[in-house]
Amino acid sequence: MKKILVALFVIFASLSVNAQDLYMGGTFNLWRDYDANRTSFRVEPEIGYNLNKQWALGLNFTYAHEYNKGLKANSVAIAPYARYSFYENKIVRLFIDGGLGFATTRIKEVDDSVNGYEIGFKPGIALKLNTHFSLIAKCGFIGFRDDYVVGGDGLGINLRSEDLSFGFHYEF
Repeated sequence: MKKILVALFVIFASLSVNAQDLYMGGTFNLWRDYDANRTSFRVEPEIGYNLNKQWALGLNFTYAHEYNKGLKANSVAIAPYARYSFYENKIVRLFIDGGLGFATTRIKEVDDSVNGYEIGFKPGIALKLNTHFSLIAKCGFIGFRDDYVVGGDGLGINLRSEDLSFGFHYEF
């Protein structure tokens, strides 16, 4: 664990040298289905580095909690990604994140944990408020998931409202 923390510190410190290219932020998701007695909550802080105007590399950390008919599940995940911005004007930027994620989910009442992964693409939009702040929205997933934090297992396109998340970025 100490080696991982030291490695993350070294990566963060090396990215801080060129602080104008570094961004931090995150997204959140809250969903309540009254008919199914299901509530889900997800927080995803992220850090990234702009390589140029079109490409960026980043890392998402996820914490998710789900309550489903009396069962409580907690998940943590880490997901590195490459972001390609394919359209940008003064205010709007359209992008797609391509990457993979690794997750662990623990169901409290069963006292069991499940490991999962995903590999695929997530489309998004950024609305630039000023030179430093942007509002971010991501919706959907195209790829493969197996026992991951959100979404069903399998291969395909998923555009459910549960995959809709809002957040912000602060560019240094």
